Amino acid sequence: MGNTPRNLFDKVWEAHRVRELPSGQTQLFIGTHLVHEVTSPQAFAMLRERDLPVRFPNRTFATVDHIIPTDSQVRPLSDELAEAMMTELERNCRDHDIHLFDVASGHQGIVHVIGPEQGITLPGSTIACGDSHTSTHGAFGAIAFGIGTSQVRDVLATQCLAMARLKVRRIETTGKLNPGVYAKDVTLAIIRQLGVNGGVGYAYEYAGPVIDAMSLEERMTVCNMSIEGGARCGYVNPDETTYDYLRGRPYAPQGDAFERAVDWWRSMASEPGAHYDDVVEIDGSAVAPTVTWGINPGQNLGVDEKIPTLHETPDDERASVAEALDYMDLRAGQPILGIPIDVAFIGSCTNGRISDLREAARVARHGQVQPGVRALVVPGSQEVARQAEAEGLDEVFRAHGFQWREPGCSMCLAMNPDKLQGREVCASSSNRNFKGRQGSPSGRTLLMSPAMVAAAAIHGKVVDVREIL
Repeated sequence: MGNTPRNLFDKVWEAHRVRELPSGQTQLFIGTHLVHEVTSPQAFAMLRERDLPVRFPNRTFATVDHIIPTDSQVRPLSDELAEAMMTELERNCRDHDIHLFDVASGHQGIVHVIGPEQGITLPGSTIACGDSHTSTHGAFGAIAFGIGTSQVRDVLATQCLAMARLKVRRIETTGKLNPGVYAKDVTLAIIRQLGVNGGVGYAYEYAGPVIDAMSLEERMTVCNMSIEGGARCGYVNPDETTYDYLRGRPYAPQGDAFERAVDWWRSMASEPGAHYDDVVEIDGSAVAPTVTWGINPGQNLGVDEKIPTLHETPDDERASVAEALDYMDLRAGQPILGIPIDVAFIGSCTNGRISDLREAARVARHGQVQPGVRALVVPGSQEVARQAEAEGLDEVFRAHGFQWREPGCSMCLAMNPDKLQGREVCASSSNRNFKGRQGSPSGRTLLMSPAMVAAAAIHGKVVDVREIL
């Protein structure tokens, strides 16, 4: 390679490459493996069948998030299947000496919230988890991706994966965000511009002044939805914001070791002049508060726009737009403003962190949840819940008609009691608006920022949060 400038993806890949396989794939060492209760039981069972140990138990961390209820977490859980999955994870972690962040630990939460807040997620590392939104951890300058259950087995048994190398697209967001515009709006704008399949075969490197100005939590929101744009992973180069966030976290290096780690993390960042397979520019100052109107995250609009008509839609997208209009019961040319909602959900691995709750509470103070609207606020972890309660945010939400819940994935994917009923419309701060995603086969989802969800809850319809703030 000589002195050719390299990007972070290439550096991390080379640092973790064990060998090239006859298939043309790379055998890649996985530095950190995160597991939860839903995609791991079968993987552990496969190890048991072969009488295999977990290769590096100290590199695996477990939590419960997908199926755990958010109203009461008292054991045994009332849902027998959920209780069985919890018990199975506890047994597997005990048998293989894996650290489990369960409810009793005081550090339970959504896997992509607790990894960062515990300092487990570190720059320059490879991270895998049996969950598609593992790309979240790329906010730290890690290469992080979701894997299937058979790959969870492979990582448990060997700490390696067979993977094809990705191309790298640099996405530069220029200018400055306007007030009332958040990281969620930026990532939705990127997906709208590049398409839900635009990132297939790519890693996304997020860069530019808008990303540089973001907090670590905002960068996590952007990286979280890389997968919704078709990319396998997305990352931001580590910088002072990254190091400041990690300093003093329980699992991060401490003292002199931390300063040495920072030197190495710095060396892993992309260098000026590094090669990219593609470079795209997004004008951050043109991004408005954004709302999805359809059945994939790319079907989104600025809050002041109108739903597209079929004749202004490219030929290859017309069938999808027609299907979305029919399913969502919306009219072509209809404004996104004013669409009524039944449910408001603030939470998820996309937007369940303390900064998200602060912004939502700021908006919630301006009114009461509309009669007939169910509004849930679900912190991403017990740590986030403690912080929010210390700041009185839970009291703000309760006083304004929102339900304050226990940590978990909740209504993002509804593998727990938090589900839409029938044709309910949900304003959601989560990451997917697929048909049936939120627990009802006919339920409808409008994705938006936590501040926009709070605004919709107190007005009973989609409104422009900028008019409240």
